[in-house]
Amino acid sequence: MNRPRKVHVKSFGCQMNVYDSHRMADTLAPDGYVETAHPAEADLVILNTCHIREKAVDKVYSEIGRIREMKDAAALEGRQMLIAVAGCVAQAEGQEIIRRTDSVDLVVGSQNYHRLPGLLARARDGEKIVDTEFPLEDKFDALAQPSQQTIRRRGVASFVTVQEGCDKFCTFCVVPYTRGAEMSRPVAKIVADVEKLADSGVREISLIGQNVNAYHGLDANGAPVTLGQLVRRLAEVPGIARLRYMTSHPRDMLSGMCDDLIAAHGDLAELMPYVHLPVQSGSDRILAAMNRKHTRREYLEAIARLRAARPDLAFTSDFIVGFPGETEADFRDTLTLAEEVNFAMAYTFMYSTRPGTPAATLEDQVPDAEKSERLQRLQAVITRQWQAFNRSFVGQTMELLLEKPGKLSGQLVGRSPYLQSVHVMADPSLIGSIVNVRITDVGSNTLFGVMESDSAAPSPRPEKVREASPAGA
Repeated sequence: MNRPRKVHVKSFGCQMNVYDSHRMADTLAPDGYVETAHPAEADLVILNTCHIREKAVDKVYSEIGRIREMKDAAALEGRQMLIAVAGCVAQAEGQEIIRRTDSVDLVVGSQNYHRLPGLLARARDGEKIVDTEFPLEDKFDALAQPSQQTIRRRGVASFVTVQEGCDKFCTFCVVPYTRGAEMSRPVAKIVADVEKLADSGVREISLIGQNVNAYHGLDANGAPVTLGQLVRRLAEVPGIARLRYMTSHPRDMLSGMCDDLIAAHGDLAELMPYVHLPVQSGSDRILAAMNRKHTRREYLEAIARLRAARPDLAFTSDFIVGFPGETEADFRDTLTLAEEVNFAMAYTFMYSTRPGTPAATLEDQVPDAEKSERLQRLQAVITRQWQAFNRSFVGQTMELLLEKPGKLSGQLVGRSPYLQSVHVMADPSLIGSIVNVRITDVGSNTLFGVMESDSAAPSPRPEKVREASPAGA
């Protein structure tokens, strides 16, 4: 009996890439591929790359060199190992990857993963393949497919893509060039995906997209649906207890199409009180140079509207310090914005050039030493806010979705409504349950709690009735 083919997928970068890696592995499952955590034993290694950081391409070639040694060792054993490069670096570099290294067999762009089985069949016959084209018609067809049709449950929480691509063209970002134009999946396909996941035991769904709140997929009647309407429809799916979405753009959040999304935060218990809303800078001058298409005042207005709908909302954000032309005064505007919003957490980065983006050619680049010093100052503010946010829960009771065993015997790890990792002693049979936990302590990156006496069994939830909804799916 022939052994099954093994695939190892290594992800770099964002949650969309993690989701895409799962999608690739599941697309290959019907062809007999099983996943392995050990690249040396794989018949196929896929490097799912990210182009968002400086020197991303160099890191990919370094990783290819490491995998090539395993490929050579496999050949000595009489075993064929294929190397595929996927994701944004693949989309940006294309044929150059094949030209620079003969160990790569396949380069596949971010819109073409549904074609993997056929591409790999050709690669196994010795053909070197680059497939990075994504005409809009093909991209729409791919997004319209029920991508969860063969996807396997990987826990009690799952990502579902609802939107891909970006039309914003921020001057520092490669996403519009590597992911293409904004496209939204049809409502019925998303609902079908979520229903399948719910039937398999998934309790929490995170809707993801490069600009998720720009979602405008079509319902069964061909009418566009907003993200708020979609969220309301998904909240009706039996078994789904929690909904999240990321990543949002401030300009879209202020548009009329997000009025119902903001209202949903006040209406739906299933919609978690946690919003990731990247601002990048607190300076209007720098925001304009970044082509963010929103001002500092407008960003704060979006925060205020969301908090008015649900006062206990927590916000996270992204910041870039040292963008070309950023002065000390511009940076102080960023610090004061962070203080005004009081973020639960934020991702902070020094600006780095992305080849092919408009900002890469701007003059007045900020010296690395200044960027580093500013980054440390901003991180100090965000760390103080994040630690205070976590400490504020000590002594409080919160609902916890138990997800997996912890490191200690008898310990489970769950997620709070605010995505905090919480450790609690509980029976493994409760994985997938939502329980009440009183927070007793705070660690460096996690919370600790004890089960409340009335939550020793799964939290009862009324059966949801599928009715007509604003989404019209």
